[in-house]
Amino acid sequence: MRLLLASCSGGLVGLRRLGGLPRVAGSSSLGMARVLSIENVDQKTLEEVLQETSAALRGGGVVAIPTDTIYGVASLVSSNEGIERIYEMKGRWRDKPLAICVSEVEQVYRWTKVTVPSSLLSRLLPGPVTTVFERGGDLNPALNPGLPLVGLRIPDSSFVRCLVEQCGCPLALTSANLSHSSSTLSLQEFRELWSLLDVVVDGGVISHGGRGGEEEASRLGSTVVDLSHTGSFSIIRHGMHYQQTVKLLEMNIT
Repeated sequence: MRLLLASCSGGLVGLRRLGGLPRVAGSSSLGMARVLSIENVDQKTLEEVLQETSAALRGGGVVAIPTDTIYGVASLVSSNEGIERIYEMKGRWRDKPLAICVSEVEQVYRWTKVTVPSSLLSRLLPGPVTTVFERGGDLNPALNPGLPLVGLRIPDSSFVRCLVEQCGCPLALTSANLSHSSSTLSLQEFRELWSLLDVVVDGGVISHGGRGGEEEASRLGSTVVDLSHTGSFSIIRHGMHYQQTVKLLEMNIT
């Protein structure tokens, strides 16, 4: 945790409230979404943001966070209330599963039944890849009920990984947008969700070093790969890391 925090160097310039937002029935004790910036902030401020965001999650809340691909909305995997709120705020069909997010590769083995060598798993994660395995018995039955598989992410984001560590529980994670809308790279792009969230973590505009077509490609989100069967793989969603992922898997899975 100390090392992860030390690497969370991207910055926030303080805490502010989203103006003009109504109080939402069923929201947490925050009453309205708070924007906590993580651009250009010192270590003390970063730790305060982590504490407030994790407190909202532990209280059954739903938060928006920047990942290594797009902005996401998250609750604790253990929070039935938070999971339900994610589906409601996005207008998401209940048969569309949520992924889970952990902080370290070692934790993948607790929550899923891994079928690939640890050396390969460590090359896929952390990164812009969602690995799909058979779910483990410790997962909350209210998460994706009736589905034998679950997608798992470890974003290449020190902030997100620190947040998971501080919560002491995986996150249920999906994109910060209304269902059937484009994925989002900045806060303004999911403004319609602000009033339904407890905390919004502002990491600025998510950029992958390109403009135009490259920026739009980043909206594809993570590459989703089914690894639930030993000795084979199947791409479920191309995502932004498709070519690299396929090349790596073809070299290591026969």
